[in-house]
Amino acid sequence: MNTVNHDIQLSYLNGFGNEHETEALPGALPRGRFSPQQVPYGLYAEQFSSTAFTAPRAHNRRSWLYRIRPSVVQGDYSPWQPDQSRICTGPAAHPTPPNMLRWDPLPLPDSDADLIEGLITIATCGDAHAQHGMGVHLYTANRSMGQRFFYCADGEWLLLPQQGSLLLRTECGRLLVQPGEIAVIPRGMKFAVDLPEGPVRGYLCENYGAPLTLPERGPVGANGFANDRDFQYPQAAYEDVEGDFELLCKFAGHLYRAEIGHSPLDVVAWTGNSAPYKYDLSRFNVMGSVSYDHPDPSIYTVLTSASDTAGVANLDFVIFPPRWMVAEDTFRPPWYHRNVMSEFMGLIEGVYDAKEQGFVPGGSSLHNCMSPHGPELGVFEKASKAELTPERYQNTLAFMLESRYLIQPTRWALETGLRQRDYVHCWEGLQKQFQP
Repeated sequence: MNTVNHDIQLSYLNGFGNEHETEALPGALPRGRFSPQQVPYGLYAEQFSSTAFTAPRAHNRRSWLYRIRPSVVQGDYSPWQPDQSRICTGPAAHPTPPNMLRWDPLPLPDSDADLIEGLITIATCGDAHAQHGMGVHLYTANRSMGQRFFYCADGEWLLLPQQGSLLLRTECGRLLVQPGEIAVIPRGMKFAVDLPEGPVRGYLCENYGAPLTLPERGPVGANGFANDRDFQYPQAAYEDVEGDFELLCKFAGHLYRAEIGHSPLDVVAWTGNSAPYKYDLSRFNVMGSVSYDHPDPSIYTVLTSASDTAGVANLDFVIFPPRWMVAEDTFRPPWYHRNVMSEFMGLIEGVYDAKEQGFVPGGSSLHNCMSPHGPELGVFEKASKAELTPERYQNTLAFMLESRYLIQPTRWALETGLRQRDYVHCWEGLQKQFQP
């Protein structure tokens, strides 16, 4: 058989983290039991678990996949690409400097490369083997993955396109993800990436820790921030295609390859709560001050990965989207600060309000644990003298990956010509203004 359904079908289903069910053929989902003696259409039942079997019900993530062949039908693994220095998994062995760091965007590839070939690690924290922390990667690509499929056993993937759209073909169905949107692929989920609009560039966070979820709202109440209803999940769309394919995986920090004689995206129906999803960041309902003072940036948290300490995240995914600023008698840009949490930032589009020069779309910055940072000289002077009328921050979208763990830039990140070695000079000219 060579059957592929190319339609991209999305559903809000029941919102973030809830149980979903979808079938590409009528009656493909068994009724009344997950693993009947005989599955409709001659399919195989396979459970896909993103958490331990005994995880509490509220945190348990698993889906039942009803597929044409079980996943065990594949070849043996062997190492893929002997030089794997581009992709790193923490912890790093080399020293980590406390410097404030910033990088120019990664250029688009000058030779053919798919998204896996175009990955390069800029920073890591924690330990993938111990299942805490994260890896931060940059990606560029100019061709689709074609006969190649991939999964990551080290962590779930948070994809943030900056230029160009990604068509994610996954075991659960298809997601088209554009700049201004994000996609999350569960740990171990098989997928391929096509490029429907040409070359792409963006960011990738590989979460080694607890799966990303929505943060609590606290006194904000029942609505606001990222709302459950706005997360989209794919509907089942199977590929019954035979041929010479390869399955790549990232396992314990290394890349491996196995031959496979069919497309592994052959799931005809699925039900559960562990599946890839996408979210349009423009749907984030921003909360902020309507009186005075600049609140903590945690009010912009979209997704969080908890650690073993309440309120201290393994990973927070935070955005700085278009919004109104109305606070009175207030220094409106981010204030100068030092933070026990480490902060990696990227820019999807426009200008970030604390850095109007040098931090450009596709660029990155790292302000590590207790490294001071804040507005550059020009921003400080302008904001200190500004007439505080209501102001619309528009045509801007920055993000931050914040972690309780020290973020270690890779050797490539420290040595690359993309590193802005004069970054610290943006604060030159901040003079003493003390008038006792």
